[in-house]
Amino acid sequence: MQRPQWLRNSMGIYTIWLRDVRRFLRDRPRLIGSLVQPTLFLLVLGNGLAGSLGGKIPVSAHATDGGSGYMAFIFPGILAMTVLFTSAFSAISVIWDREVGFMKEVLVAPVSRWAVTLGKVLGGATVAMMQGMVMLLMAPIANVPLTVGMVLLLIPGMFLVAFAMTAMGLAAAARMRSMQGFTVIMNFVVLPIFFLSGAMFPLAGLPDWMGILVSLDPLTYGVDLLRHITLGFADRAIATDVMVMAGFGSVMLALSVWAFQGHS
Repeated sequence: MQRPQWLRNSMGIYTIWLRDVRRFLRDRPRLIGSLVQPTLFLLVLGNGLAGSLGGKIPVSAHATDGGSGYMAFIFPGILAMTVLFTSAFSAISVIWDREVGFMKEVLVAPVSRWAVTLGKVLGGATVAMMQGMVMLLMAPIANVPLTVGMVLLLIPGMFLVAFAMTAMGLAAAARMRSMQGFTVIMNFVVLPIFFLSGAMFPLAGLPDWMGILVSLDPLTYGVDLLRHITLGFADRAIATDVMVMAGFGSVMLALSVWAFQGHS
C-alpha cells in the first residue's frame, strides 16, 4: 500500500532534520570551535570595554533610569551572535551534500521540495538553538541571573532567530555552486547584520542614517527579543520583535523553497 503524500513529506522532514542534528552531536570539534568566537567576544571584548566604559550603560534606548553592566548588556547579543553564525553557515551542508551526491538522491525521492527545504531549515535551526543553549552556561560570568522561566522563554526565542537566519542562509546556498563562494557571500552579509543589530552597543543617540540601517536589520529584533527576556528591558514591544522575526523567517523560507524548485 502506497503511503499518502503528507506522510512521505512528514517522514522526509523528520529524516533530514534528524540527520543534521545527529551530524552535529557527533562532531564535537564543530561544537567547540563554533563557541570560541562568541566566548572571546564576551570575555575579551566584554571585559575590555567594560573597564573602559566604567559604570553602567542604559539597557534600552527608552530607559531613563537604571542600567546594566556592559557584560550583562552584550550577553543577549552574544547569544544572538552564536545563533546567527551557526544558522547562516549551517546551510553550507547543502553544497557539500550536492558535491557528494547525497542531495541528488534526496531530490529524486518521493518527497516534495518544500519538505526537503523545511527539513534542512529545521535541522539548522535546532543545531543553532542547541549551541545557543550551551552559551547560556556563560551567564554567571556576564552577571546575568538566569531563572528557569527565562531559559524556557529563551529556547523558543533563540529557535525563532535561528529559523529565520537558517532560512536566509539556505536561500543563498541553494543557488551557490562552491563552498568558498558561499563563505565569502555569507561573511559579506552576516557581519553587517551582526554589527548593526545593537548586539554590542545601545541604540540610543545613533546617527539618523545608522538608525535606519539598524531598523532594517532583522537581527535587531532578535537581539531585542533576547534582551527583553534576559534583562527585562528592550527598545521595542516583544510582540513587534516576534512578528518581525517570524515574518522575515517566512519570507526567507519561501525564497528557499523557490530556490529549491530549480535545484538539480
